[in-house]
Amino acid sequence: MVNNETMTDVAYNWLKKRKREVDFSKIWDEIVKTMDIPEDKIRRKKAQFYSDLMLDNRFASLENNKWDLRNRRKFEEVHIDTSEIELEDDELDEPIEVAGLDLPKGDDAFDN
Repeated sequence: MVNNETMTDVAYNWLKKRKREVDFSKIWDEIVKTMDIPEDKIRRKKAQFYSDLMLDNRFASLENNKWDLRNRRKFEEVHIDTSEIELEDDELDEPIEVAGLDLPKGDDAFDN
């Protein structure tokens, strides 16, 4: 029988059975075991899984690389107020080096 679940689906179903947050390493160990990931693909798949986990809104990233399901967390625990983040003026005015970039030209160019 072919398992059509994604790594994040496996993680979600596994975390649903837990009562609290879990270290990323324990989630990853469960993914490797459940999906029988070959040794030669573990490193690449781990990076892919971490990225997928960060982008999947079902999960909440917590302190000390712990993860939980977002629906079990209070709003304040999983959202960052970005209104107080300030950029230095010099960071906003830095020229962008475009030499060597394959940018659209002519009618395909973007308007600034």
